[in-house]
Amino acid sequence: MMPLFAVICRDKPGHLQTRLDTREKHLAFLGENPGLQLAGPFVENGSPVGSLLIVEAADLGSASNWAEKDPYNIAGLFASVEVVEWKKVIG
Repeated sequence: MMPLFAVICRDKPGHLQTRLDTREKHLAFLGENPGLQLAGPFVENGSPVGSLLIVEAADLGSASNWAEKDPYNIAGLFASVEVVEWKKVIG
């Protein structure tokens, strides 16, 4: 089994419409990745404000390259993207 990486993305304030406009492309992109373990938005006051994705990849560089290709990232939604190795312990 390859290592897991957490992709932690924070949306730019005031960019909800960018998220909504790009959502279908983002979901299609995620569906094309068999290494994706889980994904979902961070939510504040009922609105999405970022994303957390857990992805299986050969190494940190591969996971980072994958994250760069996310349509949300390409559309300029994210203020920041952090990719760190993550180890599943429970669940």
